[in-house]
Amino acid sequence: MTMQDIFAQPTTLTDPAALDSWNKCQMAFLAHSAATPEHLGAALTAAPDFALGHAVKGMFYVLLGRRELLATAQEAFATAKSSAAATPICAREQHFVDALGHWLDGNPRSALSHFEAVLAADPTDALAMKLDHATRFVLGDSAGMRAMIERVMPAYAPDHAARGYLMGCYAFALEETGDYARAQSVGREGMLIAPDDAWGLHAVAHVHDMTADAAGGIKWLTGRENAWAHCNNFRYHVWWHKALMHLDLGQQDVVLDLYDREIRADKTDDYRDISNATSLLSRLELDGVDVGHRWEELADLSANRTEDGCLIFADLHYMLALVGDNRDAAITQMMGRLHRDAQTNKTNVQKAMKHPGLSAAAGLEAFGEAEFDKAFINLSNARTAMQNAGGSHAQRDVFERLTIDSGIRAGFLDEAEAILAQRTALRAGREDGYAAARRHLIDQGRAAACAAGIPAQ
Repeated sequence: MTMQDIFAQPTTLTDPAALDSWNKCQMAFLAHSAATPEHLGAALTAAPDFALGHAVKGMFYVLLGRRELLATAQEAFATAKSSAAATPICAREQHFVDALGHWLDGNPRSALSHFEAVLAADPTDALAMKLDHATRFVLGDSAGMRAMIERVMPAYAPDHAARGYLMGCYAFALEETGDYARAQSVGREGMLIAPDDAWGLHAVAHVHDMTADAAGGIKWLTGRENAWAHCNNFRYHVWWHKALMHLDLGQQDVVLDLYDREIRADKTDDYRDISNATSLLSRLELDGVDVGHRWEELADLSANRTEDGCLIFADLHYMLALVGDNRDAAITQMMGRLHRDAQTNKTNVQKAMKHPGLSAAAGLEAFGEAEFDKAFINLSNARTAMQNAGGSHAQRDVFERLTIDSGIRAGFLDEAEAILAQRTALRAGREDGYAAARRHLIDQGRAAACAAGIPAQ
């Protein structure tokens, strides 16, 4: 006799201990808890033929975006298929297995059709909801993320075990689609239901970032550290958000302290941790801060990832580290691999390598060489499709800043000002510290050109 999980979804599990571990795994996954793999391992130990568990294990590995872990994900996929043959599974579980197969083929967009099929059959399937949300995040599909949640949300009763986490996902989707006031309201309400929902907490932090309210963001995060202390490496990302707020207020010493004490407390080579670190150091340097030798360890790790090619978002942050530490040989190697991947251009991943990947990487390389005109041209070309690289507005903003700064340094003042205005418009028309400083630089550039008798741009 099969049993239902905590979300009233059918499973092939028959062992109460396995079901308990599976339920804990799902709840931990929703909360970004560091205990997630521990609970999944316990479930698979108790039920080694649990096909859905193996499929989810494979999904967890592909979402890590590391080339060497794809073999482990393939093993999980093979085990899921053989387990399904040994213990027949329902259509719902088969969709998860098939979704993993599409991810492994480099086509996460095709995986979405399987999550959507699960949600069409039962919108309250929180596991499918969260995996759909995570996949759309990687793809930069904020509109699809919001639409999916709005379709399923009416089915979530107040007592549904995942309702608070669903609201956290909705808050993030609202923020990424520009509905800042509603995002803040939904995120705060979700935290009352699920106080350990670091994703929802960070969605509200995003609102503060996008509305130029750094002081309010610091106030929101301060005292809520328990909401992310239990997390996996996502906790470093929340600290990163706090550091960005201090940077906007000009508190550079606080930023460097948070970088050393929290953001790079563990010197991992997880691409998400690398992206936190490299984008923060880049912002600091653009603001004229000497970051010392901090680039070195990031470049050492990134030099080992030049052939990775799992996600362009990851590759571009590896490139930031290589440029930051002047690793010319590794930069050349990565550019060569990006060109090879772009020529294939068959999978979702390879298409992103071609655009925006190639132009963005070339722009970063040129910026490191102080070829600011070349950097601006390439980064400007990439920015029209940068959302396809995945991540959030806040994460992609480092590339926006580099585009604007390269334009100013190359003397493309009108063009840089236009991009700066678009950036401010995206932020509810509110000017943050970066925008104010760059507008001042543009004014200075025009004044200097006028004094020299050069026609102003």
